[in-house]
Amino acid sequence: MKKLVLSILFVMQVLIVFGQQNPGVTGIVVDSKTQRPLQSVVVSIQNTTLTKITSSEGAFLFENVPSGEYLLQVRTEGYATQLLPFEVSLNQMVDLGVIVMEEDITSEQQLSLITITESDLGDDNSGSESTAGLLQATRDAFLQASAFNFGQARFRVRGLDNEYGATMINGVMMNKLYDGRPQWGNWGGLNDATRNQEFTNGSGPSDYTFGGILGTQEINTRASIYRPGSRVSFSGTNTNYSWRTMATHASGMNKNGWAYVISGGRRWAQEGFFEGTDYAANSLFASVEKKINDNHSLNFTSIYAQNSRGKNSPNTREVNDLAGTQYNSYWGWQNGKKRNSRDKDLEEPILMLSHYWKVNTKTKLNTNVSYQFGKIGNSRLDFNNVTNPDPTYYRNLPSYYLNLHSENIDGDFVWTPDFDEAGNARANFLANRQINWDQMYRSNSLPITDENGMEIGRAPTESVYVLYEDRTDDKLITVNTIMNSQIADNIIMNASVSYRNLKSNNFQNLLDLLGGLYFSDVDPFFAGSQSQPDLNNPNRLVGEGDKYGYNYNILATSLDAFTQFKFTYNKVDFYLAQSYSRSEYQREGLYQNGIYPETSFGKSRKVEFDNFGFKGGLTYKITGRHLIDVNAIYMTKAPTVRNTFPNARLNNQITAGLESETIYGGDISYVIRAPRVKARATAFYNKILDATEVSFFFAEGLGIVDELGNLNSGNGNAFVAEVVTGLDKKNMGLEFGLEYQVTQTIKATAVAAYGQYTYDSNPNVALNVDNVRRTVNYGSALMKDYRQPGTPQQAYSLGLEYRDPKFWWIGANVNFMTDNYLDISTVMRTNNFFNNDQIPIDNQPVAGVDEELARQYLKQEKFDEIYLVNLVGGKSWRVSNKNRNTVGFFASINNVLDLNYISGGFEQGRNANYTQVQQDYASGTRAFGPKYFYGFGRNYFVNFYYNF
Repeated sequence: MKKLVLSILFVMQVLIVFGQQNPGVTGIVVDSKTQRPLQSVVVSIQNTTLTKITSSEGAFLFENVPSGEYLLQVRTEGYATQLLPFEVSLNQMVDLGVIVMEEDITSEQQLSLITITESDLGDDNSGSESTAGLLQATRDAFLQASAFNFGQARFRVRGLDNEYGATMINGVMMNKLYDGRPQWGNWGGLNDATRNQEFTNGSGPSDYTFGGILGTQEINTRASIYRPGSRVSFSGTNTNYSWRTMATHASGMNKNGWAYVISGGRRWAQEGFFEGTDYAANSLFASVEKKINDNHSLNFTSIYAQNSRGKNSPNTREVNDLAGTQYNSYWGWQNGKKRNSRDKDLEEPILMLSHYWKVNTKTKLNTNVSYQFGKIGNSRLDFNNVTNPDPTYYRNLPSYYLNLHSENIDGDFVWTPDFDEAGNARANFLANRQINWDQMYRSNSLPITDENGMEIGRAPTESVYVLYEDRTDDKLITVNTIMNSQIADNIIMNASVSYRNLKSNNFQNLLDLLGGLYFSDVDPFFAGSQSQPDLNNPNRLVGEGDKYGYNYNILATSLDAFTQFKFTYNKVDFYLAQSYSRSEYQREGLYQNGIYPETSFGKSRKVEFDNFGFKGGLTYKITGRHLIDVNAIYMTKAPTVRNTFPNARLNNQITAGLESETIYGGDISYVIRAPRVKARATAFYNKILDATEVSFFFAEGLGIVDELGNLNSGNGNAFVAEVVTGLDKKNMGLEFGLEYQVTQTIKATAVAAYGQYTYDSNPNVALNVDNVRRTVNYGSALMKDYRQPGTPQQAYSLGLEYRDPKFWWIGANVNFMTDNYLDISTVMRTNNFFNNDQIPIDNQPVAGVDEELARQYLKQEKFDEIYLVNLVGGKSWRVSNKNRNTVGFFASINNVLDLNYISGGFEQGRNANYTQVQQDYASGTRAFGPKYFYGFGRNYFVNFYYNF
């Protein structure tokens, strides 16, 4: 008996010693409604490489965790992420018990957010690119308000375009090489499948990439991390689309090592909020994972998101006053249906194979091979030697006749309005304010008459009107590998290498002959050989589906590498990161253009850019709940393809004076993470040097001379590419976000953004003008201290939310935004503005300039203040106590007061000098005034869902 007792004690001692040598953390994750365990929840210990997936019983176990203080992150789609502090002592197992996951109501809000991110105002030169889509992954109160509340007014965090952030899927970069921006529509309609996201704010550290100054968004589609179950939903709204349906099923990892996720959705509308904006989108997603063994796993992801939407036109104040702010000039009636002439069609599938390798307990390697292909088309009308079919063409509007001038005997221009013709133009516009499709079909046919000369029919002939699209067909291959290694108890190394290879075919594609037989591929603005888009195939007659006008390839490669080291200590965490990138671009002309016969056909020289980046930061832990966070960055960034080839449709020209951007900046934050209070106050400063911007417009009064020094025949009128180089930008400001749990059921939020986003240099301006085959340098533009456009620079929000224990909730927020400015014309800020366009060489200044009027003309317009009141709410029910089945709905009403507000706009560069602007102001109604975009009026979103 004594021996038995001693043996038992010995075994117990061994077990105790063994347990002391293997400290760790364990717990069980359950659903708050059903109290059932949640499988495939991602549990990770922050600032380490330790990550686990919960079992079918909801359990997780970390072994051999070094002693110290940690934060445990628990996250899965559809639930609010949990952050739990814990401490591991030497030889101690920490049991966190039952961790309850609450339903994340913001996941329902994200269904409506995508209507903002897919409304691509940048298609129409607004200079406004929303960053709302980049913020879907964050729980930060300020960034949530920026996406859901301020996003309605095109608010941009820190005033930055989304090309300064990084969007990734499984570590693969989704930002386009063409313009540096992510194409949100490539995964639109798949919210359920793309909810597994990580977000890094500003230049903070990311485990996947060096990133930029706006932030990084990583979307993870690995099948095994999706919570098992199914979900169907149906939504209605009155924004970009009317109806939406989605269905998703995730299997979870089975005993044979297989997991899969499938999801599909459809969105559609005959007409969205703005007139004639049709919408049709279909989305499919599939992810399959095979766990080979404990160390190796393969995952295949496929994403298909087809989208076709009718655009809405930006309009001048004159047009808005005549037709209303929901007016859209791009559509007209055809056979009793509204037909939009400007559709954006997007279809770029993504195929991705990922290998996950657990090298050892401290090192992981993720390698991806991705192939993306497909097309983007933007349609519009083309016409030869006939009148412009645009109902808002300036000669169709009253202002054209109200601002008429004639030259008197002394050479001065005298205002001579024709009020009768202005009245006729007003009546005609109101009666015929849409595109006349029937008239274009008639113009493309000839009458058939009987013996009495009566028309009895029509026969198709050469088309003078056609519908075409500017088409881009991309083929992009990406290969990358990402390493995550804990090289010491308090040191983590992240590293990645990525290679991208793009072949992009760009061409004009004829969509519809509009009843005609063929279309003549000539440029009607030129004569002789210069009228030929392709001298190798002159005088072509093209049909539907043919390429014409222009045709070229862009060949681009990029190589990116980065390393990052994160150090964790009791009071201070800090990191250091470095990056290197190499970009190579080349244009290959497939047509020999008659205007540029020597420089349009064949390959351009290869343009190469080498860039570097360095960043670092630290977090000082005043206490476990109070932190000070500091980040700083210095980097260079290659120009985009768009800004490298300013006249890519016609020749191989490369932007003169092109340089990589230099970017530096930083931020400092005070952070509170308490049970009832979560807050962040941040001051930031960012500087962008040597930016290049290319835009296109029709201009008059440019004083352009040809190669012989003579004023061109169009008297300075031309379609031009404006190239702005050496543009500096300065963005600084304050951010504040507060979330306070007043009671267990009531939460209050307060958010503020105060920024000053200005141009900080006087850049150089040059115009590429095809009809004189010249690049005309206009010198410096006085841009310094003008405000950057496209976003409110001040924004404030107050919100209150009630969440009942019986699983219903309601909330309201009040938002105020101001300091939103018009996108100004750069060429108007050059010396040419004060030059007499009638003088071909001397550029003699305009006589009799009224300096007060000139200041008024050049003053940047500030838009009216915006007040938005939003209401949100929802309810969910547990269907059965025996399973996790729930049903629920989410509803929101935005802009409750139905405020009519401008969300963006741009100054037309058509009138480039003082004389013409003065004439345009003559009647008080400008023909060539700024064009504006408007936000949605009162709008709603309702979503019903069933989880099972």
